[in-house]
Amino acid sequence: MKTLQIGNLVIPIPIIQGGMGVGVSMSGLASAVANEGGVGVISAAGLGLVHKNSALDYLQANIEGLKKEIRLAKEKTKGVLGVNIMVAMSNFEEMVKTAVSEKIDIIFSGAGLPLDLPKFLTKDCKTKLVPIISSGRAAKLICDRWKSRYDYLPDAIVLEGPKAGGHLGFKRDQLDNAQFTLEVLLKDVKEAVAEFEIKYLKKIPIIAAGGLYTGSDIFKIMEQGADGVQMGTRFVTTTECDASDKFKQAYIDASEKDMEIIQSPVGLPGRAVFNEFIDKVKQGLKVPVKCPFHCIKTCDVTSSPYCIISALYNAYKGNMEKGYAFGGCNAYLATKITSVKETFKELLDDYK
Repeated sequence: MKTLQIGNLVIPIPIIQGGMGVGVSMSGLASAVANEGGVGVISAAGLGLVHKNSALDYLQANIEGLKKEIRLAKEKTKGVLGVNIMVAMSNFEEMVKTAVSEKIDIIFSGAGLPLDLPKFLTKDCKTKLVPIISSGRAAKLICDRWKSRYDYLPDAIVLEGPKAGGHLGFKRDQLDNAQFTLEVLLKDVKEAVAEFEIKYLKKIPIIAAGGLYTGSDIFKIMEQGADGVQMGTRFVTTTECDASDKFKQAYIDASEKDMEIIQSPVGLPGRAVFNEFIDKVKQGLKVPVKCPFHCIKTCDVTSSPYCIISALYNAYKGNMEKGYAFGGCNAYLATKITSVKETFKELLDDYK
């Protein structure tokens, strides 16, 4: 398996662990993945709940929580670390500035187009910027914008296809459309990025994501031209994953038919493991709530039957009656909890 280079960062194993909120991928999982030669990623979503502080409001607690998780991860590894910061977060700018000031290696940013991400880089800053997109059009738009405004091109691009877990950058009718498979999208994105690589003599690695679960999956998509992969779901059922055992068990107990597309309060379709909570939402048994956090810009409080951040936090803590687990289309393939080290070995053996 070839190494992955993002700017001056050399990643021995070209596997990025996907950022999963709320609390699913924090310093524990991220440092373990980094220690195996991949990129460990802390999700910035919901850290204000995980690191509650009575002296701070939710958004400020989010910032302090991100600082704490980055510092904890750095204590546990000398490997490459990243943070995932959603554009849709209401304090997106503050979270990006925090990650930069904490000298994180890479910022991954999706759930919206991070059109102005380079403006937060400071002088002598070594943080790499990697947008998460779902089309060649979006890749071209970001490259054009970043180059014209900031004389900067993405250090890499994550292409997330429709089989991913959590919030998806596709319409419902695109999820099973043959024109939107990861392989088709990869070709589209590579063509869009190639013109910038040629014109500016800069390599922009493309990292494929969404539905990748085995070493065989990695091999096939890298044969199609991906420079690396992002895997989130595969790392949930590890001992080092920061989520509760009940969260992990939801994957192990799931069957293929349990992988459900839901309509999230943030206005996007999402893929989750079906459970009683989701069933109650479908039946209309959940009633609209007031928004206690104002964490996501796109969340429609007036029509939402539940608070997304609270539901995901409940699941992270193991209270599955009041929440649910997001997961990629292959989450149901999990049969047991293993270590990150064992997971890497299995992936590499299967790839070979």
